[in-house]
Amino acid sequence: QVQLVESGGGLVQAGGSLRLTCAAEGSIFRINAMGWYRQAPGKQRELVAAFSSDGSTNYADSVKGRFTISRDNHKNTVYLQMNSLKPEDTAVYYCNADLRRGSSWYGITGDYWGQGTQVTVSS
Repeated sequence: QVQLVESGGGLVQAGGSLRLTCAAEGSIFRINAMGWYRQAPGKQRELVAAFSSDGSTNYADSVKGRFTISRDNHKNTVYLQMNSLKPEDTAVYYCNADLRRGSSWYGITGDYWGQGTQVTVSS
């Protein structure tokens, strides 16, 4: 089994910082893409930041210059450093990974989501 384990959410004042962590656990051969999405109440889930399969990074325009995604390939972990937080960043943040399970190229590929972690920014 594979699961994405998130941590690091919480309550912070506007202008503050938080760091989210997402670790992919289980039998994993290769992670193709991995990143963070968020969903605010009454809104659709949206991309925040992610690594693509070619290693490039993508950011939502609303977080460019404030958020930074990074990763540790040996730990199958991605991080999201969030600085200069705004009340509009309040949402449940979800980790997502497109990966191949098992121990070889014959493993099954799949799209996985974490359970979500709440980020609340007070004004």
